[in-house]
Amino acid sequence: MNQQIDTNQLTQAKANVNLSVSLITQALEKSASDQSLAQEAIKQASNELAQAQSALIQAQNTTKVQAQTE
Repeated sequence: MNQQIDTNQLTQAKANVNLSVSLITQALEKSASDQSLAQEAIKQASNELAQAQSALIQAQNTTKVQAQTE
């Protein structure tokens, strides 16, 4: 029962979340002066969060498969 989590997937998820935080911060900073840039940053942040969620789901599914095969 030695389950291994794919740390590469978790590292990727962390990077996606960190990038999302940066993009959201940029959107907040630019919201008064450049709304189109702020909206684009929010869209990109949303995409990064979706990728992070996908990586976490993959890591979770890998763990479930390992648990079922043991």
